[in-house]
Amino acid sequence: MNILPKENIRMAMDAVWTHRFRSGLTILGIVIGITTVVTVSSLLTGLRAGVVTFFDELGPDNIFVFKTSGDPGQGFEQLKERKRRPIKKEYADIIQRWATDVQEVSVAIFIPPAPSGSVITAKVPGFETDSLSIVGTEANAIDLSPREFDQGRYFTAEENARRMHVAVLGYNIAQALFPDGNAVGRTFMLDGAEFTVVGVEAKAKGGFFGENGADSQITLPLETAEARYPGVNRYMITAKAWPGKRKDAYEEVEDILRKARRVPAGQPDDFSISTPDQIIQQFDQITGLIGLIAIAISALGLLVGGIGVMNIMLVSVTERTREIGVRKALGARRFDIVAQFIAEAMALTGVGGIAGILVAVAITLLVGALVPSIKTSVPSWAVITAFTVSMAIGLFFGVWPAVKAASLDPVEALRYE
Repeated sequence: MNILPKENIRMAMDAVWTHRFRSGLTILGIVIGITTVVTVSSLLTGLRAGVVTFFDELGPDNIFVFKTSGDPGQGFEQLKERKRRPIKKEYADIIQRWATDVQEVSVAIFIPPAPSGSVITAKVPGFETDSLSIVGTEANAIDLSPREFDQGRYFTAEENARRMHVAVLGYNIAQALFPDGNAVGRTFMLDGAEFTVVGVEAKAKGGFFGENGADSQITLPLETAEARYPGVNRYMITAKAWPGKRKDAYEEVEDILRKARRVPAGQPDDFSISTPDQIIQQFDQITGLIGLIAIAISALGLLVGGIGVMNIMLVSVTERTREIGVRKALGARRFDIVAQFIAEAMALTGVGGIAGILVAVAITLLVGALVPSIKTSVPSWAVITAFTVSMAIGLFFGVWPAVKAASLDPVEALRYE
């Protein structure tokens, strides 16, 4: 008696449904493991997309030079990098003069959140915020890292040279100070000085964990920022390479800075130089570690689930010994018995995989609804991999019970009570 695969699948699903409560408890580990992997993969995929978009806005051909490897706007410095000499503003002119593969250079200065001991605030009558960062840039910064504007414009080279009190506001700052949406031409107080708004940037794209620091940034002309905060020397240099020349430009800038700072041959750089894709690679290393931890956690759940499936299938073999004997007496082959029980095991884990995927999708959508700034998406590769792994677990842990069932003597099986 030959049993068609379709009939095996039908019987497997019937067996799962007949003992649905027991089956649900059995596959709980599978559900937890698959949910963990798919959810983490979905969130990390969304976060990476935001980070890539963020650095694309900064300029894919740009090279960034700063004293330390941390975020210039955060002020955090690794212990081993604190004693480094600051980056000098004059280095920009040297790079522009000698780096033939560099198209344009711009200088920025990052103001600490509390340069004089008290937190900087921005305010207008009726509204005030300290959720901000201040950066001073040259007028050509907008050419190196183009931004879209919600209102107004960027400041000019003349406004920078004259140290005028003008400012470009990030989208969130503009909303906080001028909720009516009309910010250009109006004034606000920043750390005790009055500034006029000349532009408001559009909502920034991408960012870390759904947040982009540019939305909370107040940009001043470089000369104005230097005059207001003469003790600050947190300079960053941005060098834009000619198209297709970024690798050569990177080597040129590094070599020029090593000579300018008299770094001995064979010694490591005493400054940080990076490109957008290098920073993305560092982010990938971090998320890769998170992914490995998630896989380790899910592997435990899948192992527990697999052992549970094997245990329940062994119990099922014992419970259905007489059924197996009848089927063998009617002409069922060993292969038919093996196929039936493996199909049941794979049906169990397959249902667990589908349940885990559905729960992961629900969690991902919930996170996206609660935190709209975080891009959430369920990658198709994660879904396919999760389902394939769940089925493979059923196949692996179902072999022993299936072989045991197929090895039963039909005469002894028929006598079993």
